[in-house]
Amino acid sequence: MKVFKFGGASIRDAANVKNVAGILQAYKSEPLVIVVSAMGKTTNALEEVVAAHAKQNGQAHTLYKEVREKHEAIMHDLFEPGDEVFNSVNDTFVEGEWVLDELPSDNYDYMYDQLVCMGELVSSKIVAAYLNKIGLPTGWLDARDVVATDNTYREGWVIWEKTKTNAQKIVPPMLVQTKFVLTQGFIGSTSENFTTTLGREGSDYSAAIFSHCLDAEGMTIWKDVPGVLNADPRIFDNTVKLDRLSYREAIEMTYYGAQVIHPKTIKPLQNKNIPLFVKSFLDPQASGTEISSDTDDLYPPIVVVEKNQALLHISTLDYSFVAEQHMAVLFKLAADLRIFVNMMQNTAVSFTICVPNVPDRIEKFVKSASAEFKIKVESGLELITIRHYSPETIETLKKGKIVLFEERIRNTMHMVVKNVPAIERKAVEIAGSKA
Repeated sequence: MKVFKFGGASIRDAANVKNVAGILQAYKSEPLVIVVSAMGKTTNALEEVVAAHAKQNGQAHTLYKEVREKHEAIMHDLFEPGDEVFNSVNDTFVEGEWVLDELPSDNYDYMYDQLVCMGELVSSKIVAAYLNKIGLPTGWLDARDVVATDNTYREGWVIWEKTKTNAQKIVPPMLVQTKFVLTQGFIGSTSENFTTTLGREGSDYSAAIFSHCLDAEGMTIWKDVPGVLNADPRIFDNTVKLDRLSYREAIEMTYYGAQVIHPKTIKPLQNKNIPLFVKSFLDPQASGTEISSDTDDLYPPIVVVEKNQALLHISTLDYSFVAEQHMAVLFKLAADLRIFVNMMQNTAVSFTICVPNVPDRIEKFVKSASAEFKIKVESGLELITIRHYSPETIETLKKGKIVLFEERIRNTMHMVVKNVPAIERKAVEIAGSKA
């Protein structure tokens, strides 16, 4: 049994749904668990619905209707009028309307999960119905019946034993009836049957959860790139495809912000030595990238750019030394607010951390710490991480930048930078040659 994951770009419209079906035709004799994301930019659109509902500005229903109409247009391109999929998808959208008909929850993250999950639920119903229509027997599975989490909304923590029990009880009998089982990425459920999400772009992680629990032979992520590249091709010229990666290197890349794979994806696979393949849905016959334990650790420079970062410059109110007890307080607060610390540096009387610029969480952090600390927030920054760096790569990446601080350890360098306003940034060649 294998697990395939198709992201939003691969099913963003009717033509792409048909393309995915074409890829799956080649695997029709094999048992597959297929995990899909929401279509295109649906999650972004639903986030706007959640924000509008929270503000009660009268726009939530209008924005939600736009999301619904886009999916209906795709269905009209895929199905004949009267197909039962229309009623099934309509019933799912109605569940979202029930949320909008109520007053906003005081818990924004809880409300977010109950609405944003609609994207994966409707996309999976559409794709499963189309596969059945063209003669690829496919069972639809609600991922919330399998993936059990705690009550941490927007970033649910998986309860592994319960999830494994659910998966092994539900999925194998379905695979006997139909070769394909299709489910949703990104979502799970609490013990009270409330929907949770696993973190933004969490569908990769969902596929890894199913792979781990079902002892998959392998897992494949289908994307619009030829494989894992050594830098983001939207930013840099002449990137290099990495044919093979170790689990360790993949974890390092995703930890520092590489977007090609969700950060939590690798560990469940590595624990059972399940290989991960990253392949192109635009060129399914191409080799892609293999991530496994059986690889050499010889790589060209690998560059990861995390935009929208902020520096929090922290000092004690009385200019006393920043000691261990102060850091313990600050890190506990960061953990409670789910603020991810990308980089840190301290002097005798100050402590600076680089974090994703999530304004509401930073505001809560500053407010909570203000009784003991003075905090200055500096935003509009980038964190550049270079694995297997060379002096030439570093100097190239510093062009047009002000480096606020940097850190070097074996094989890895980090720089927090901001653009020099007078210099227009150009695409940079960082490819280098493979070792």
